[in-house]
Amino acid sequence: MAPASALTAATDWDRDAALTTASILLEIGALNFRPDEPYTLTSGWKSPVYIDCRKIIYFPRARARICELGVEKLNRHIGYEQIEVVAGGETAGIPFAAWMADRLQTPMAYVRKQAKGFGKNALIEGDVPEGRRTLLVEDLTTDGRSKIRFTQALRDAGAIVNHAFVVFYYGVFPGSLEKLAEMDIQLHHLCTWWDVLEACRDRPYFPEQHLAEVRRFLENPVAWSKAHGADVEQARAG
Repeated sequence: MAPASALTAATDWDRDAALTTASILLEIGALNFRPDEPYTLTSGWKSPVYIDCRKIIYFPRARARICELGVEKLNRHIGYEQIEVVAGGETAGIPFAAWMADRLQTPMAYVRKQAKGFGKNALIEGDVPEGRRTLLVEDLTTDGRSKIRFTQALRDAGAIVNHAFVVFYYGVFPGSLEKLAEMDIQLHHLCTWWDVLEACRDRPYFPEQHLAEVRRFLENPVAWSKAHGADVEQARAG
């Protein structure tokens, strides 16, 4: 696989795929805006927006289209024969990994959050992709930490992991891509909150005052999060 440091610029196709994905997520109600009562993310950051990618699994046509776009993006940016195994992160990444492995015609495994059993396969179910070019798949990422943990587990078992895919990337919290790049992981994603705001221009999914507050959050997520009660230093440290 190409090294993670070789980042690929977005193309017109990427932009169209991002807006299509954003529109699908809006239509199925996977995106939630709550500026007056911010969400506390697992990472500790405060956010006026929250995405529930698990809702995708309930909608057959939505999930099929999103997986088609994901596979096409990977083929365009990584290559058609560069992925040998797809590994899903427990638990939300497992269904997406299964659907994408089916389309890519590769074996599929999944990585546990905590070890079950002993030895090399303590964290990995399916089979250990030792020496094989493995794509890590999850539903979304905020700051990239879970991708690092799952990647390290796969590497410790002997897999070659330089690429990760998510349907949705928050795209705002500081240092996320840099942390991944330090581990030679390139993150591939379909859309971000910026794409959602653009998709909202055509249809009034949310009140304009909510969208304006989300823009303020996206422009300075650290200040917004701190102003709404987050322990920014702890959130940065993880």
